[in-house]
Amino acid sequence: MSGLLERLADGLAHLQRDDLSRTRRTLDSAQGARVRESGRELVNFSSNDYLGLAADARLKEAAHRAIDTYGVGAGASALVSGHSRLHHEAERRFAQFVRLPRALLFGSGYAANLGILASLADPEAEIFSDELNHACLIDGARLSRAKVTRYAHADVRALGARLAESHAPVKVVATDAVFSMDGDIAPVPSLLELCEEHDAWLVLDDAHGLGVVGATGRGTLEHFALASPRIVYMATLGKALGGYGACVAGDPAMVEWLLQRARTYIYSTALPPMAAAVAIRALDVLDEDPGLVALLHERIAQFHTACVDVGLASVASATAIQPLVVGSAARTLDASRRLAERGYLVPAIRPPTVPEGTSRLRVSISAAHSRDDVDGLAAALAETLVS
Repeated sequence: MSGLLERLADGLAHLQRDDLSRTRRTLDSAQGARVRESGRELVNFSSNDYLGLAADARLKEAAHRAIDTYGVGAGASALVSGHSRLHHEAERRFAQFVRLPRALLFGSGYAANLGILASLADPEAEIFSDELNHACLIDGARLSRAKVTRYAHADVRALGARLAESHAPVKVVATDAVFSMDGDIAPVPSLLELCEEHDAWLVLDDAHGLGVVGATGRGTLEHFALASPRIVYMATLGKALGGYGACVAGDPAMVEWLLQRARTYIYSTALPPMAAAVAIRALDVLDEDPGLVALLHERIAQFHTACVDVGLASVASATAIQPLVVGSAARTLDASRRLAERGYLVPAIRPPTVPEGTSRLRVSISAAHSRDDVDGLAAALAETLVS
């Protein structure tokens, strides 16, 4: 036992030496444009709460009503007795919102992607994975035991060549729709064309697209005006929608297959009913207040302009994720600390989350930020990175 603990200690020391060890912040407030930590208020540019709904009074009211009626826990897996009327309605409402025939609730986006890939693929299948995919797609591909082929980021030509070479009876292309560390949008129409040509599934992780892209926030499919029975669409409920959980939507037969085969669905306790209620209310809010998505994009455009005005390189992302690549982990950590001293919470993202040498500040813009918040951050970034 002492040898095992010594190896752990050596590994932790290595992480500390390379500025790769992680610590947790303990917040004393709800998520929002401003948070409190140890008595200090920080302007929060770290959260995926892109529409400012995580502490929205309308969602809190929906949660309270659900607790009063259904209690706080589901009590069992969905296939035993954990599937309530609220879960049923949340699935129906999500499918309606993203304009797909059927949906299935999962406990998290991570669980959903593991369940999707392990259910659609088997050892005879081949999964084609963008090299910058989120960890849940990477791990889901590994769990499936299929052959995994990585292709260069967003490189449609490279993917097409690999699909043409494949003789697997089942082919799956898996990609983030909006990449979580770069904020760029995958070339989804071209990927779908390849999947149609080579009879492959297209698994889209739209965790950072739902509520953000598309004229009414319906995500990447709305953004590109796409619909196809070969698309397996996953989006989380805990980012722009402010709550927790995930939904997978698409062709009814595919969704039924996941219900019958996805181990992360079958063997997990169902989401608390209040989480389903919050998802329903958040989708209603987006329908009732389309200006919320427009406000987010107004703040994104303002951030781009403000960065140029203070001498920072223009950020290319059209989504809420605005990465500023610094380089070394040590320098990025230092920049994040200095921003916090100025009152701005901006996380330092380091390997293995991003490739070596590309450590970055990941700025997350929210519709809840004020104009002063955005301009103030740009000025603080200039003082930190340029001076």
